Amino acid sequence: MGGTPSSEQSPPPVGSPDRFAADPAFAVHEGGKLVVRPTRPIATVADLALTYTPGVARVSSAIAAEPELAHRFTWAPRAVAVVSDGTAVLGLGDIGPVAALPVMEGKACLFSEFAGLSAVPVVLATTDVDTIVETVAAIAPSFGGINLEDISAPRCFEVEERLRARLPIPVMHDDQHGTAIVVLAALRNAARVVGRELGDLRVVVSGAGAAGVACTKILLEAGVGDIAVADSRGILHTGRADLPPVKRWLAEHTNRGGAAGSMVAALEGADVYLGVSGGSVPEAAIAGMAPGCIVFSLANPIPEVDPEMAARHAAVVATGRSGEPNQINNVLAFPGVFRGAIDAGATRITEEMKLAAATAIAGVVGDDVRADHVVPSPLDRRVAEAVASAVATCAREQGVTR
Repeated sequence: MGGTPSSEQSPPPVGSPDRFAADPAFAVHEGGKLVVRPTRPIATVADLALTYTPGVARVSSAIAAEPELAHRFTWAPRAVAVVSDGTAVLGLGDIGPVAALPVMEGKACLFSEFAGLSAVPVVLATTDVDTIVETVAAIAPSFGGINLEDISAPRCFEVEERLRARLPIPVMHDDQHGTAIVVLAALRNAARVVGRELGDLRVVVSGAGAAGVACTKILLEAGVGDIAVADSRGILHTGRADLPPVKRWLAEHTNRGGAAGSMVAALEGADVYLGVSGGSVPEAAIAGMAPGCIVFSLANPIPEVDPEMAARHAAVVATGRSGEPNQINNVLAFPGVFRGAIDAGATRITEEMKLAAATAIAGVVGDDVRADHVVPSPLDRRVAEAVASAVATCAREQGVTR
C-alpha cells in the first residue's frame, strides 16, 4: 500500500480509485470480510445428488417429521445472526444500516476466529421496534443464536426483552451484556490489586444508556456495595420526575445514600469511576476520589478520563482503547458466551451465565494479576474456551438446555 501523502500532496479527488490507498483499514475491508464456503466437496454427480436434489429431500423430510433433527443436520446450531439497525454504532452514533455493515462483518469475523462459530451480519432498514422484532423472529429458524448489536437505547431494551421471551435460542444485546461481563471481570481483578472486596466498593457509573444499565445490573448481582448512576442531568434518584422506566428502576435499586447532585460531586471519595457515556471528567474530580481508586474510562475513541491523567491519581486504570493496558474489549466475552450457550443447547442466556463468564475471564489472568493486567489480552485464545466451558456448565446446572 502507498505511504502517507506529504503535506505538499493534494488528496486524490473523490471518485479516484486510489482515494483510500493511504489508509490500510480500507484494504482490509476491500470486497467485504466474509464469504460462505461449503463444508463438503461437490466434485461428482453423486456429490451433487447428495448435497442437493434428490438426496437433500430425504433430510428435509426427516426434519419435517422431527424438527429437532435440524440441530444435527443443518448449520443453524452453529450459526449466529449479528443484527443491527445502525443507530448506535461504536462512537459514530446513528449512521444507518449500510454504514453499519462493515462493523457487523467484523463482529462475524470475531465469532469465527475466537469461537469457531459461523456468523451472518444482518442490517435492517428500519428502527421500528415491532418491525425489528418480527423480522428477527422470522429469520430465527436459520440460526442458533441472535447477537443484537448497535441498537440505540431505550429501544434496545425492549427489542432484546421481546426476542428473549419469544425465541427458544440465546439472544443477547452485546453492547449491554458483553460490556458488563468484561467490566465485572476487570473489577474483580482490580479489587484484588487494591486489596478490596466488591462489597466494600462505592462505584459511580457515568452513563445510563445500554452499557451503563447492564453494567450496573451485573455489578449489583455480583454484590458491589454501593452504586450511583448518573446521566446528563446528574445522579439518578427517586425524587427525579424525568425518569423513564429503565432509569426509574436504576434509581430504585442504586444510590442508597440518596445523592441528588452532579456526577462530579458524587465522585468525591468514591472507589470506582466507570465511564460509559462520553464527555470529559475534570482532573480535580479524579483527584478527589478515594486513595487507591479504580478508573474505568471506556468511551471510544476518546475516553472520558485521559489515561495518563488518571494514572496520576488511580491505582488501576482501564480503557476501551486498543494499545492501552487493561483494554475492556467485548471480544473477551461474546464469542465464548455464545459458544458455551450453543454447545450446551441453552434456550436463553441467564444472569448466572453472565456472572460465570465474568468469573472465567478474571480467572484467565489468575496469579498474574497486577495494576496493568486486570483482564487478559483480547488475543488470548484461552479466554473463549474458558468462558464457553463456564457458560455451558452453568446452563446445564440451571436446566435451561434442550
